[in-house]
Amino acid sequence: MTDAPAPLVLRLGAVAHGGHVVARTDEGRVVFVRHGLPGELVRVRLTDHEPAASFWRGDVVEVLEPVPGRRDTHVWSRADAVLAAAAGTSPLGGAEFGHADLATQRALKTSVVAEQLSHLAGLEWDGHVRAVAGETPDGTGWRTRLHLDVAPDGSPGMHPHRSGELVPVTDMPLATDALRALAPWDLRYEGAERVDVAAPSGSGPLLHVSLHGDAAQEQIDALRAQLAPWGEQHGVAVTARTADHRDAGVWTGAGHSVETLSVPEAGGEFSWQVSPTGFWQIHRQAPTTLVRAVLDAAQLAPGDAVWDLYSGAGLFTAVAARAVGETGSVLAVEGSPVTSADAARNLADAPHVNTVRGDVARVLTGRGSQGRGGQRRGRGRAMSMRPGGPAPARPDVVIMDPPRAGAAKDVLAAVDHAAPRRIVYVACDPAALGRDLGRLRRRGWRVDGVEAFDLYPNTHHVEAVALLRRDG
Repeated sequence: MTDAPAPLVLRLGAVAHGGHVVARTDEGRVVFVRHGLPGELVRVRLTDHEPAASFWRGDVVEVLEPVPGRRDTHVWSRADAVLAAAAGTSPLGGAEFGHADLATQRALKTSVVAEQLSHLAGLEWDGHVRAVAGETPDGTGWRTRLHLDVAPDGSPGMHPHRSGELVPVTDMPLATDALRALAPWDLRYEGAERVDVAAPSGSGPLLHVSLHGDAAQEQIDALRAQLAPWGEQHGVAVTARTADHRDAGVWTGAGHSVETLSVPEAGGEFSWQVSPTGFWQIHRQAPTTLVRAVLDAAQLAPGDAVWDLYSGAGLFTAVAARAVGETGSVLAVEGSPVTSADAARNLADAPHVNTVRGDVARVLTGRGSQGRGGQRRGRGRAMSMRPGGPAPARPDVVIMDPPRAGAAKDVLAAVDHAAPRRIVYVACDPAALGRDLGRLRRRGWRVDGVEAFDLYPNTHHVEAVALLRRDG
């Protein structure tokens, strides 16, 4: 990397995927800029500027001509690029849109979703990114889960964008009041590499410590002696595990969190156990919002066969299982051993549900996976899970919620071959959504609707639910 040039004065152009706006230097070089708004004149500090690179990256360090929509005060001072530049530091990641008001943020996200769907799927989208019920006026207080990395001295912190630097934190305004009240950043975690904190809807808070694999027993004992009384005092379950998967124990409370959901139109009350490092939607309103959107798109009926792919701890699985009843069936496939085990536990009392741990593409093509009890259950008939065994029964509806990278090509091909009457695709990345919808459209599927939700306020992220049906 060459020495950093002097900051550039740039007029910012359109918003781009990934939390950037696009600008060009006088020489025509493209610069992807964070912390700005389209139309602003700003001073930009370059963070990536290799001479041979096709584009550069940079952060706004001074706003010379603001535009309407810029807030007077950033929602999180540690993520404010202008304040960070004045202090000679880097802004923390995690609130890269916090300089814009919520209406402006949602307009930017709407533009990104529309552009990605047009460019990658050939689909002209006239929707908009919607706020969810109960959102705060400034879009803070929504995170029910928080991850902190730990420095060698035991102090927790977070990283600036695209940086290995670990910066101590003293607060996190995007977190719920329950998490902020715990102030996990005020503790020290010597011998740990990361800390995960959760404030679930159906149980008390949980703090999980991931210890270094070479953590000495005396370090583990000392950390337990510090955190167990703290957990007891604050009503926090405290668990720990080493990086080499040695279980360091449940130090206080239960070894899991409990998430609950009340959706009358889906059959009433639901409950899930989630492991400390298992996946769960982090916005406090995300489970309700997404369940309702998925149910509306899926139009499940008693007796239906459903595939729930990338099923996580079973959020959609449990709701689908109740909708189709015991005359139907649900196959839930999840690759993470931890989260798949959560799903198996959560659905253990539903005989018409089969939870399978394994690569989704391998499961769908019958190339082997591991199911609950070593077998698939479907339509009253047990099917071997040995490698080379049969593919799952043909579904009426497929629900898929892949990770940020999107669904694998083989998964889309297998779903297409299965020919369900509906596909409900849940996406947390507009580019992956556009790419995968484009692939399905080229296979003859019609996109009947895309709903987008602002489940990550003050960040560039957005969640979407798409409905597809076969043309003709």
